[in-house]
Amino acid sequence: MTDSYAEAGVSIEAADTAVELMRTWVEQASRPEVIGGIGGFAGLFDATALTAYKRPLLATSTDGVGTKVAVAQAMGVHDTIGFDLVGMVVDDLVVCGAEPLFMTDYIACGRVEPERIAAIVKGIAAACVEAGCALIGGETAEHPGLMGEDEYDVAGATTGVVEADLLLGPARVRPGDAVLAMASSGLHSNGYSLVRHVVAQAGWAYDRDVPELGRTLGEELLEPTRIYAKACLELARVEGTHAMAHVTGGGLAANLARVMPEELTATLERGTWTPAPVFDLVRGLGRLPQADLEATLNCGVGMVALLHPTGVDAAISLLAEHGVDAWLAGEVRAAEGTGGTVDLVGQHPGW
Repeated sequence: MTDSYAEAGVSIEAADTAVELMRTWVEQASRPEVIGGIGGFAGLFDATALTAYKRPLLATSTDGVGTKVAVAQAMGVHDTIGFDLVGMVVDDLVVCGAEPLFMTDYIACGRVEPERIAAIVKGIAAACVEAGCALIGGETAEHPGLMGEDEYDVAGATTGVVEADLLLGPARVRPGDAVLAMASSGLHSNGYSLVRHVVAQAGWAYDRDVPELGRTLGEELLEPTRIYAKACLELARVEGTHAMAHVTGGGLAANLARVMPEELTATLERGTWTPAPVFDLVRGLGRLPQADLEATLNCGVGMVALLHPTGVDAAISLLAEHGVDAWLAGEVRAAEGTGGTVDLVGQHPGW
């Protein structure tokens, strides 16, 4: 007797239904350079768009959402996790000044539930629209026996382009540069293994109302990652912008250090901002040392720009037009000893 693929736990029909349900959303996440539509073996992008560049450098980034998907699964909310995925990959491109052109996604699940898959892709597509890039392809893989029926994971990759002469990075950073911090929308998509552990140890349920948050714990934890792509791409094209750092795994200091030259150091004043209440909540519930918190979570800063100090006011205004709060948080100076480092000094107001 031969078992069918469906009996083994894989439904081709469910996958086809999911594709049809997501079609409308994917078609909205397009650009004029995209060739063809959903359903092909490969996504196509017209590269003649690059002929306007003198020396185009292609940039690429790949990432996943991490264990934040466990919160989405527990809450039964699947249409926002796509913003976390897109935010993780497109904003890694933007820090070097690259414009994100297109993205592909990969969803692995224990069982294809068409409406759930379509909701995930809806979020990815909406986030791509916000980032200005096209969603040109993807894959949904059913893994019965490897993952639970209601379990899934998401990952993606994006490709962008930057003019070689406009490439941002450590080579442009100078002593006296201002450190401009940009507010995060919340936890974003890093540190959720720690956060989930702290919440579990405290015995808190995701549907618990938390007055200091103004909503339930689960709603706060699912706050989508802010996408900085369009705002930071515009800022990158302003003369005097030298480097940017996307604050993801490792926290603020470690990620900013990635764009610091060896002979320089940056000092940031914690007193220039108050992290959102969720960070103090996690700190208190877990009785976490500040060093551990800052090495794991973004603590209120999702992106940083290093720029000539005369451009700070204009940069803050530009970012505000895109709905991104920003402030002067510190400065770059010559290192007296070991360079390529970042120091956080002082204390957050109220901490």
